Amino acid sequence: MIRMPKPAIALLSLFSIASAAPLATCPGYRVTNAQSGPSYLVADLTLAGTNCNLYSEDITNLRLTVEYQTDTRLHVLIADREQNVYQIQDNILPRPLSQNASSQTADLRFTYEAYPFSFKVTRVSTGDVLFDTSPSPLIFETQYLRLRTRLPSNPNLYGLGEHSDSFRLATNGYKRTLWNSEAPYIPQNQNLYGSHPVYFEHRGGNGTGGTHGVFLRSAAGMDVVIGKSDAGEQYLEYNTIGGVLDFYFLAGPGPEEVSKQYAQVVGLPAMMPYWSLGFHQCKYGWPDLGHVKQVVQNYSDAGIPLEALWDDIDYMDNKLDFSTDPVRYPHDQLKGFVDELHGKDMRYVQILDPGIRYKSDYGPYTRGAEKDVFLKAADGSWYRGLQWPGEVVWPDWIAPQTKEWWTTEILTFYDPNNGINADGLWVDMNEASNMCADTTCLSSAQKTRSLPQSLIGKIHPRAPGDRHQKTRSLPQSLIGKIHPRAPGDGQHLGLPNRDLFTPKYQIANHYPTLSSRTLFTNITNSDGSTQYDTHNLYALTMSSVSRSALISRSPTKRPFLLTRSTFSGSSRFAAHWFGDNFSSWADYRASIRQLLSFSAIHNYPMVGSDVCGFNGQAQENMCARWAVLGAWQPFYRNHADISAPDQEFYRWPSVAAAARKAISVRYRLLDYIYTGLYYASKTGEPALAKPLWFLFPSDPATYGIDTQFFLGDALLVSPVVEDDAHSVTFYLPQGKWYDFFTHHRIDQTSAGTVTVSGVGWDQIPVYIRGGSISALRLSDASFTTGQAMTTAEVRTRNFEIIIAPDQNGKARGRLYLDDGESLDSSGKESEIEFTWDGSKFEAKGTFGYDTEGVVVQRIVLLDDGVSGNGQREVSGRWPLTGGFTTNLYI
Repeated sequence: MIRMPKPAIALLSLFSIASAAPLATCPGYRVTNAQSGPSYLVADLTLAGTNCNLYSEDITNLRLTVEYQTDTRLHVLIADREQNVYQIQDNILPRPLSQNASSQTADLRFTYEAYPFSFKVTRVSTGDVLFDTSPSPLIFETQYLRLRTRLPSNPNLYGLGEHSDSFRLATNGYKRTLWNSEAPYIPQNQNLYGSHPVYFEHRGGNGTGGTHGVFLRSAAGMDVVIGKSDAGEQYLEYNTIGGVLDFYFLAGPGPEEVSKQYAQVVGLPAMMPYWSLGFHQCKYGWPDLGHVKQVVQNYSDAGIPLEALWDDIDYMDNKLDFSTDPVRYPHDQLKGFVDELHGKDMRYVQILDPGIRYKSDYGPYTRGAEKDVFLKAADGSWYRGLQWPGEVVWPDWIAPQTKEWWTTEILTFYDPNNGINADGLWVDMNEASNMCADTTCLSSAQKTRSLPQSLIGKIHPRAPGDRHQKTRSLPQSLIGKIHPRAPGDGQHLGLPNRDLFTPKYQIANHYPTLSSRTLFTNITNSDGSTQYDTHNLYALTMSSVSRSALISRSPTKRPFLLTRSTFSGSSRFAAHWFGDNFSSWADYRASIRQLLSFSAIHNYPMVGSDVCGFNGQAQENMCARWAVLGAWQPFYRNHADISAPDQEFYRWPSVAAAARKAISVRYRLLDYIYTGLYYASKTGEPALAKPLWFLFPSDPATYGIDTQFFLGDALLVSPVVEDDAHSVTFYLPQGKWYDFFTHHRIDQTSAGTVTVSGVGWDQIPVYIRGGSISALRLSDASFTTGQAMTTAEVRTRNFEIIIAPDQNGKARGRLYLDDGESLDSSGKESEIEFTWDGSKFEAKGTFGYDTEGVVVQRIVLLDDGVSGNGQREVSGRWPLTGGFTTNLYI
C-alpha cells in the first residue's frame, strides 16, 4: 500500500530484443550424447558455431533433460552442464515427483531436431503440435535467454502473471513483463505485483484440440512476447535475463484438468478458515481507535453485517512493525477492543510490512541483527532502504534463522493473553517495495572495505531523520554493479561476474531499472543466490515464513494470511488481493478479469479486489455496483487510501441498501463458496471463479468473455459493467437456466446474448445452470430470525437445497462441511453428494462432521416438470449426519 501520483504511460519501444540481423547470426546448439529410456531422454547441447554474445556471453555447454512424469505432464529442462546457472531452490518451490510414465502411453510426445537444436511437444491423441521451437535458434547466455514457439493463428491464450489487461491475451504486438513491482492504479500493459510464468492455450473442445498449459519454472525477470513474424506466423517468445528453461507441459485436455495439473506442479492452495469469507472493512488513514470503534458501531446501526475489522499502518507507533501508537492506539485499549470484537463473534486483522526500522533501540531490529537475519549490501553492512518507518533493513527470508526470529516476534506481539490477539495477518509492500527511487538513495550499493563482523548491522552512523532524507549520491564508479562471486559448485545458485544492476537486455519494467523502488539486485542472499535471480520470490518466501509463524502461534487452527505480491505457488500460504486499484468503473471491470486470471489460471482461489477502489474518490453509483459485485468474489474487502474520502458502505443510503442485500445473499452462499475452496485445496480444481469457456469449451463465443464469470459450476454472474448503467447485455450459452432470485426458467435453445434492463443499484443478474444442485443457508424470516450478522451465526442456520434440472430432468451437486477452522479436519468432515434423477433426491457421502442440529429444512425443485415455470417446495428436517433420499412427488 503506497500512494503515488497517477503515472503517465511511458513511451517504451515495443521490443527490446535485438534486430533480426544479429539474431540470424546466432548459431544455436547441436545435440550430442543423447540417451533415452522408457520415461526419459538426456542429451548434451553444444554451441553449434561462433559465439553470438548478443547481450552477454553464450554458455557453450548445456544439458537437456526430458521426463515423462505422468501421462499428462512432460518436464523439459535445458540448463548449463555445470549446474551453476540459477534455478529456483527446491525448498522454496518443491518440484513434483515424477511417476516415470512411459513415453509410449503419455499423451504428450517430445521430439527434437539435432542441428540446429529445436524441439516439439505434440498431443498424441490428436496430433496437434502444442509447442514448436523451430522458428528460431535457442539463445542461452549468462544474462539473456531466448526461446520462441510457433502458435496457431489467433490463439486463445490466458495467464502469464498478474496484469490488468484483457483475460484473453492480445495476439500481436503484445508483451507481458514479469518483474514483481509496486504498481499504484494497476495500470494496463505493465508489470504489477505478481509473477506467474504460466499460460493456458485453448484450441476448442470435443476432440478439436483441447486445452494445454505451459509453465516456465523460472523466477527470472522476463518479457514474454506474443506476436507475428514478418511472414505472418504467430509466435510466443520468452526473453529472460537469467535462469534456465525449466518447462512443465500440461496436457489437459480439458481446461479444468489443466488447472489441476498446474496445481500439482506448484502446490495445492491452502484451505481458508470459514470466517475469512465474511465481509471485511479496512481504511488507511483512520485517525485513532475511537474512530475505528465508531466504524464498527456504524455498520451495526446500519444493519450491514461486518465480519472482520482490519487495521492498516495507522495502528503502529511511527509505522514500526510490532508496535502500537501509544496515543492513538494504546496497546491495552486496542487489546480490549479486539476482545470486544471476539465477544461479538467478529474478527480482527493487522498489517505487517517487511521493512524493519534500522534503529538501535528497536527490539525487532536488535534481535534480528543478533540473529543475522537481514540482507547485506556489497560492503557487508545491512542493506538499507526506505519504507514507511524511515530507514529500514529487510529480512532475508531464505536464511534459516529468519524463520525463528520472525516467529518469535509474531508469538510475542500477538500473544493471545498479553498481546494483540489478531485473527489474521496481512503482509504488504513485499515485492519488495522500496521508497528509494534508485541506487543513489542510500549507500547500500557502495562497494567498500568489509566491516568487522562484530560491527555489521550494529552501528547507526547518523541520526534518523525524515523518511525521504537521502545521503550524498555516490560516484557511479563505486556502485557495486558486478557480482564478483558465486558458489560455482554445481548448486545452481547463480553465475559469477554478471552485471546485476544493468544487464544489456532490459526487460520492460515500468520503473527505469531493475532496482528502482525495490531491493537492489546485487544483494546476496544467505545461500549465495542474489536478488537479481530471486527478486520475484521475495513475497513467496515471506508468505511461507509468515504462515509457518501463524501455525506456531495456533497449531490446531487454519491461519489466515493475505499477501499483495505473489509468485507461482504463493496460494499454498496466503490469500491475495489485487493491489492498489483506483476508484473507477474501469478498475471495477478490471477486477473481473483479474479474478478470472488468478482463480482459473494461476491456481489462486482466494482472491478479490479492494471494493470501491483504493485510490481516488469513490462515486456513489459505482460503489453500489462494486459492493454487489464484490459479494460474488471469494475475498470481499472494502479498503481505501489515506488520501481518499471514507467509503464505508453505510455512508450512502443506496450503497448501504446494496450492501445489505448483497451480503445477505453472499451469506446464504457461504457454504457453496466454502465447498469450492475445499475442493480447490484438495485437488487443485478451479472450483470457484472460472470463465465461461471452462464449462463450454466448444463454444468459441465464450473464449474472449471477461465481463462474466461462473462462481462454481452452478452460478453464472453477469454484472452490469457500463458506467452508471441500469441494463446489461450478456452471453447465455445453450441450455436450461434459472434466474437465481426469481427462479424463472429460461430455455436457451441456442446460445446468444440476453439483455436485462432496469437493474437496480442493489441488483446483479445471476443465473443457475441447469443440471446443478446447490445447498444454501436459510435467512428469510419465515424460517429463521432474519439476517445473520456474522459467519458464526450463519453456521447455526439450516439449509435449503435448490435443484435446477437440466434438459434431461437431472441434476447433481455437492456440499463440504467441517468446523471451519481446524488445520487438520481428518475424520471430522462431511463430503456430501446430491443427485436428482427426475423423481428422487438423494444425499450420500461421508458424514464425519457433527452439525449440532443443523438440518436440511427445505428442498426446492425449480422445474417440477408439470406446470411450466412452476416449482415444488417440500419442507422437513433431513439430518446431515447421514445419507437420505426423498421422493418430492409424494
